[in-house]
Amino acid sequence: MESLLQNAGFTVAAVVASAEDAIKVAAEQKIDLAIMDIRLSGQRDGIDAALELYRTLQIRCLFATAHSDPAIQKRAEAARPLGWLQKPYSMASLLQSVRNAIQVLDKN
Repeated sequence: MESLLQNAGFTVAAVVASAEDAIKVAAEQKIDLAIMDIRLSGQRDGIDAALELYRTLQIRCLFATAHSDPAIQKRAEAARPLGWLQKPYSMASLLQSVRNAIQVLDKN
């Protein structure tokens, strides 16, 4: 995933495994969006991280996860997700989802 995005011209700030690390990296670096899984290491999940990223830093997420049932999506609504990429996904669909997310951000 990291190589694909870099080869497509995107800068990948970091690959992290926990909500705390995602929030720390986002606060330290200027990022446009986060690609977020729901299941993360540690006590907090990806929705918690996405909510904090949005509330504190105005950073929106693209969820790339196997867990996107209606209850999960409802819980994540306040983070204003840029999309949901259902696992398993192809690298082509990941790249297209990121490009679509960037277009949405550019319009705002």
